[in-house]
Amino acid sequence: MVDKVLLAEPRGFCAGVEMAIKALTWMVRIFEPPVYCYHEIVHNASVVGSFERAGVVFVDDIDEVPPGAPVMLSAHGSAPEVVAAAGARSAVMVDAVCPLVTKVHHEVKRMAAKGFDIIYVGHEGHDEALGTVAQAPSSVTLVDPADGLGEYRAGSEGVALVAQTTLGLYEWQGVLEQAAGRFPGLWTARKSDLCYATTNRQAAVEVLASRSDVVLVVGSENSSNTQALVRVARSAGCEAHRVDGPASIDPAWLADASVVGITAGASAPDQSVRAVIEAVGPTGGVERVAVTREGEYFPPPPQLRALIGTLQALVEGAVTARRPGMPGPLDDDRAWDAAGALDLLGA
Repeated sequence: MVDKVLLAEPRGFCAGVEMAIKALTWMVRIFEPPVYCYHEIVHNASVVGSFERAGVVFVDDIDEVPPGAPVMLSAHGSAPEVVAAAGARSAVMVDAVCPLVTKVHHEVKRMAAKGFDIIYVGHEGHDEALGTVAQAPSSVTLVDPADGLGEYRAGSEGVALVAQTTLGLYEWQGVLEQAAGRFPGLWTARKSDLCYATTNRQAAVEVLASRSDVVLVVGSENSSNTQALVRVARSAGCEAHRVDGPASIDPAWLADASVVGITAGASAPDQSVRAVIEAVGPTGGVERVAVTREGEYFPPPPQLRALIGTLQALVEGAVTARRPGMPGPLDDDRAWDAAGALDLLGA
């Protein structure tokens, strides 16, 4: 019988996921369904299901979007040709790419323009990796962190190393050490490419692992940062399992567990976390384990801000002249969160 649950803080939604979910919620409320989204808005089955029930159609090819239909591009970032095709095909296109992913895109384009060979540390086939490599495909070589550099050889004197934002710190560090030893003039970003939220959640799960008999990580199978949390907990010597929700829990995992640590990937909603805690049923309650506080905020995508501003101006122009300082619909964007957005969808 489980005596206590240790609940990680921070856990769950990061600023990029918050922005993307709220942006797609705006699209659903502005336009009659269907609204189209290129790739899953975030890698979480529960969130995707909520939007599908609200009339969002997720596609893997922009050609699947009917001409003139509204479309959003996912938080993971898209190839330049996808962004261009979406803009040409749709009457309204909003790119919900996470600003931290955009930072890596800029690094890749800048270093490619300087003639550098670029090593991109990431997972083959992941949406973020596909979009980043496509920024300069002739200059970028994808290296899986599990494989390391292997026989990689640079074709020029300048070598740059960049990373998928959702990697585990230990995954990135291993390749960084290899590359620095092989290429003395290696270029890396002054500020790490790894997402602050990914790093913070990994630090929290390490603490959970040191105090728990088993750790449960809430998140979907295709979520890279969720899988990284499982690996971090296991590397710290603790049994760990990924769960989508209560139905994923194997009672055998908890049979001899007195203390269970629970955390969530950056795209997992807290509703799922609460359901997992309830299923675990700790007799001694829940203890929150905080390692840091997060206050990051990403504003809505610029295309969405322009769209809503235009709609507001049209409405106000038909009714009354707008007074200076009059609030707009996005002025209180900080006051609501992605959980509230999902509630609006009936999630």
